[in-house]
Amino acid sequence: MKQIETDIKKIAVITMSRNDEFFLNRWIKYYGQQFGEQNLYIYLDGTEQKIPSCAGKANIKHIPHKEEPVQQGDKTRILLLSNLAKNLFDRGYEIVIGCDCDEFLIIDPALNISLPKYLSNIRKKTSVSGLGLDVGQDLNSESTLNPNEPLLEQRSYALLSTRYTKPVVLFKPSIWGSGFHSVKGRNFHIDKNLYLLHFGSVDYEMIKNKVKDRNSSWEKHLKKRTRTIEIITQSKVKNHSKKIARLLQTLLRPIYDINKPAMLGLKWVTKIPDNFKKINI
Repeated sequence: MKQIETDIKKIAVITMSRNDEFFLNRWIKYYGQQFGEQNLYIYLDGTEQKIPSCAGKANIKHIPHKEEPVQQGDKTRILLLSNLAKNLFDRGYEIVIGCDCDEFLIIDPALNISLPKYLSNIRKKTSVSGLGLDVGQDLNSESTLNPNEPLLEQRSYALLSTRYTKPVVLFKPSIWGSGFHSVKGRNFHIDKNLYLLHFGSVDYEMIKNKVKDRNSSWEKHLKKRTRTIEIITQSKVKNHSKKIARLLQTLLRPIYDINKPAMLGLKWVTKIPDNFKKINI
């Protein structure tokens, strides 16, 4: 269906970060170029956290850090961010995007339309998700990440992941579930032209270093990310269909959580389209 042209809506992008300046600087640069740095809202988890070097005009607030197990910490953070989103709607924003600082919502470059314009044309939704692409390293063919070069120029594959098919775009005040993985009391809609790229598994050495820096409750969580690298490295088929994956995730639901996507447990690896590589992340 052809979209009706409309003015660009007022859009905010929010996140919360701790000890992750590597990704946060890229997050600010990417979303700042898309929506304007003045429309970025960042909570830094810990009063000792330094302002990112690329902060620019982004709105940054320090939150006192509370040492909690991973699950409880996730609940604490998502409540803060859901409340922030509500406050931003109250202040006149019409769309709020919430995601972790290693997650990047993109529009298919083949459409030749800006992300703000595309989102502004979406009608009658509470939230939308892009198809989750968990970008990982193929240890057989890809070197350790060069931090000075764009990430997508160094990585070619991703796991088609229900975990990162997240309803990160809100069109009205709502309560996210932990990690932005759901919107409480609402169904989810996977947009056919949007993708959510997760880079937490982008480099094996980076993950190892993070495990050393975090407490024991985080070690299991971070080691899950090496699983993505193992799947990509060992996969014999690396060109599974993104279209079919999106269809499966749209139609299927876990019995235990019907407002999240499912994919029959399939661990499909896909090739990142060449035209994605021009996206400056």
